[in-house]
Amino acid sequence: MKKHILERYRRDSSGTLIIDIAASKVSDLYDDFDKHAPFVRKELDYDLVEYLIESTRELCREPFAIHFSFSQRMEEALMERVRKSVRNYFDYLLAKNRRELRAMFRNALILLLLGVVMLSVSIYINHAMEPSADIVESIMAEGLVIVAWVSMWEAIAGLLMNWQPLVRERMIYHRLKNAELVLNLDPAPESP
Repeated sequence: MKKHILERYRRDSSGTLIIDIAASKVSDLYDDFDKHAPFVRKELDYDLVEYLIESTRELCREPFAIHFSFSQRMEEALMERVRKSVRNYFDYLLAKNRRELRAMFRNALILLLLGVVMLSVSIYINHAMEPSADIVESIMAEGLVIVAWVSMWEAIAGLLMNWQPLVRERMIYHRLKNAELVLNLDPAPESP
């Protein structure tokens, strides 16, 4: 299956897989939200980012380069700004991912600590209760045990399972940030 997917991408002379992007002009790569921001600070177009991320997922660990082809000629300075803006955007996504990962671990730690405290309190209450305690006290004590275990379960699930998609996403952003970016003029289509 993987070989079939890789055949959809062309290779350069060194065998590196190429993710091809064709656009009329440089501004087609960017979101139209802020028309006056310089390219270095603009957000990339959502569909472009999704395409790059999905292509990188398909390529797994294969080396790749991103080739942008434009129908309008551009100066070297503009080409360098485009390269920088693409790297800056994936650097921004890496920073955002890092914040999400930290928040997830922080929340898991808080939930774990709350769960341990609630479990300790519930064990203390259960031992301190007299066997002849009324039903309401027993239900409250048992409810506290359940809440403590649910809290700890959420923390453990976060620590053991929920971080993996964020780390995989991070690796993709790293690969895209460090990918070779080639910008060139798309030759005019031949007329029949």
